[in-house]
Amino acid sequence: MDIFIINFAVYLIYDKEFLNTSFLSYISLFWFFTSYFLGFYKVYRYTKALRILTLLIRQFSIFFLGYFAYFGVFREGDVVNNQFVILSAITISITAIKFLWLFLLKKYRSYGNNYRTTVVIGYDDSVKKLIKLFQSKSNLGYKYLGFFSNKTYKRKDFLGNLESVVEYTTNNIVDEIYCSLSSLDKEQIKKLNKFALDKGIVLKLIPESNELYSKNQSTVFYDDTITVLNVKKLPFEFPENFYKKRIFDVFFSLFVCVFLLSWLIPILWVLVKLESKGPLIFKQKREGINGDEFVCYKFRSMKINATANKVHATKNDSRVTKIGAFLRKTSMDELPQFINVLLGDMSVVGPRPHLESLSLEYQKDVDNYLKRHIVKPGITGLAQISGYRGEITKKSDIINRVRLDIFYIENWSFFLDIKIIIQTVLNVFKGEEKAY
Repeated sequence: MDIFIINFAVYLIYDKEFLNTSFLSYISLFWFFTSYFLGFYKVYRYTKALRILTLLIRQFSIFFLGYFAYFGVFREGDVVNNQFVILSAITISITAIKFLWLFLLKKYRSYGNNYRTTVVIGYDDSVKKLIKLFQSKSNLGYKYLGFFSNKTYKRKDFLGNLESVVEYTTNNIVDEIYCSLSSLDKEQIKKLNKFALDKGIVLKLIPESNELYSKNQSTVFYDDTITVLNVKKLPFEFPENFYKKRIFDVFFSLFVCVFLLSWLIPILWVLVKLESKGPLIFKQKREGINGDEFVCYKFRSMKINATANKVHATKNDSRVTKIGAFLRKTSMDELPQFINVLLGDMSVVGPRPHLESLSLEYQKDVDNYLKRHIVKPGITGLAQISGYRGEITKKSDIINRVRLDIFYIENWSFFLDIKIIIQTVLNVFKGEEKAY
């Protein structure tokens, strides 16, 4: 919306010195990147007007520099009219609409719309202040359902003891749980955090005044007097990390497809056809993000057989052809999966996709197995470079693989992906045979 306002303001003033592709592209991209790095859009329902004013001042301070830099670099020595007119129009328009939107949104929420349902665990002084805030300020957009405590209260909003939290939140729509740190011990908070992650519920902690805050938590203030701790989010709960990963996936896969697959496919087509009948590309349904099925592509490394889609290859498998054995040893059979990456079904790095039949089997044996499905499957992954690749011969193989997959999901970074890719290439040169 802000980028639209910037372009619309230039259009309304209709000065040809500004109404051109180079200026509009520059100023739009500059706004996009500065707002991202300055956190201009990190505004929440508890964010106060003064904080928004601070964000506007910081954003426009940098935007002004970038705006005038355009004329210094591209139009040096030229006298350009309407510079201040257009800059003023952009500044006033965005500021006015920002506060107007804040006002309208709060008004909309005050009528009971756009709310988040909340429950509270505990009933100390900090909790009472938070409950009072939820009940008195409807424009924040929180619908308070009630509280849990091991002490019984004769109140309508008393929902039960601490053991009933899981049952209640499972049977009712709950968006956020606020938990008093004085009501639960560390082990209970750990279990509650795991439950909230599995159910997609936001968990927030209410500390006592003398609590020390962890670096893995961010402190926010509701109504200036109530301190709430946001529990550290998983990396992929931040949309920008999805975008970073996707942009890298697209460029990396395009590079592989253009400079490797373009000449490798014709050569392998001839070699594979000479040894056995059948297509060059083997297609198999695998489980992807959120458990959705997709068609996974590989260079065919086996003879055509009826069990190809049911049974993974094993060591010294008689179905594997000679050229197939080479492809598997060098992991070249996985290269067509870069097409899957371009299609958006896979990522370059992530948990390996499994057959649905095997996935159902693994779910029974491994805790948190389904957590692998919150990200796209990858061509390579942390488990694969750590030695857990190939045939699963015992229960510990899949347990360790899932353990490393979950560690990757919880600790993802762009540089971790780069490290995994480099280690994968080094492992390929070692020529370690894999089973699938």
